[in-house]
Amino acid sequence: MRVVAGTLKGRSIKAVKGTNTRPTTDKVKESIFNIIGPYFDGGVALDLFGGSGNLGIESLSRGIDRVIFVDRETIAINTIKQNVKDLKIEDQVEIYRNDAFKALKAIVKRGLQFDLILLDPPYKGQRINEIIEFIHENELLAIDGIIMAECLKEDELHESIGDIHQVKREIYGITAITIYNRVDEN
Repeated sequence: MRVVAGTLKGRSIKAVKGTNTRPTTDKVKESIFNIIGPYFDGGVALDLFGGSGNLGIESLSRGIDRVIFVDRETIAINTIKQNVKDLKIEDQVEIYRNDAFKALKAIVKRGLQFDLILLDPPYKGQRINEIIEFIHENELLAIDGIIMAECLKEDELHESIGDIHQVKREIYGITAITIYNRVDEN
């Protein structure tokens, strides 16, 4: 895997060893960022199922100021830490080993809001709708913020949850990429 564009373009990213983590291919990653960016003017991102850190690192390369990475697997956390160290971007990240919902609850206590939230959970047993409901209820997404959710194409995601609305859904083989935006409804 490589960083596709931005300040880190062409730099290698190590994948998580084993078969428990499914990396987003460079082709799909490029498509995602062409939809949601392709570049950012600062902001804070949350990569909730960090894996190797692939998506969060790409967002940093494309202009996001800071990324919080979360993954529940130790091997994934170690891979993110190694990738961040190799790319010399340690000062732009926070990395936590935690379950997605426990991490979200901790984020609520810190009073954080995100401009970009990346949701690329394991395909089996994903709970994207519940996660977006939690994000909405706790106002974790900034106005005009974006959520990118990756899942199986047959998985059904809500079109709207409060002021968070689906704006695009693209299919790539067995994968669906769904983009949400939080709008100011006042």
